Amino acid sequence: MKLKDLEIFVVAPPFPGWGGRYWIFPKLTTDNGITGYGECYASTVGPKAMQAVIEDVFQRHMQGENPENIELMFRRAYSAGFTQRPDPTVMGAFSGLEIACWDILGKARNRPVHALLGGRMNDRIRSYTYLYPEPGQESAEFWVDPAAAAEAAVRFMNLGFTAVKFDPAGPYTIRGGHEP
Repeated sequence: MKLKDLEIFVVAPPFPGWGGRYWIFPKLTTDNGITGYGECYASTVGPKAMQAVIEDVFQRHMQGENPENIELMFRRAYSAGFTQRPDPTVMGAFSGLEIACWDILGKARNRPVHALLGGRMNDRIRSYTYLYPEPGQESAEFWVDPAAAAEAAVRFMNLGFTAVKFDPAGPYTIRGGHEP
């Protein structure tokens, strides 16, 4: 089994872009047709440049390799730079491709990925959501109004969440990551 093809999906959230400007999901396909998906989260560049980084990492360090050889492929990508300390974007690209390799390996063995990584630790995992204003609610006011945050927490708890998280400076949005 060898890594053969790469396809990249860039997904942008609808306005106002809660959660970030975009998400990038690589899809790897092996020579025997097994596919795996990952997510390239860490990116210091825009989506087109990140796609080019992902393609470069795949073509130079992974294409034609057995997806089991994750450590070998990591060492190739990690050691390819002048300082042997690659840019975080290169590691972000590799991490998404590595997730896709684990997905392939789980499918090839008909096993959940957690079984390949040391086994299940918990029967259930608690999920949470961020506190967001309602559609149409003034977001600038929401982030500084404790009563609005409490109302949002109740709204999300009524949707089934048992935990919430918030950013006192507001979330990342389409407008950029560091707006106050």
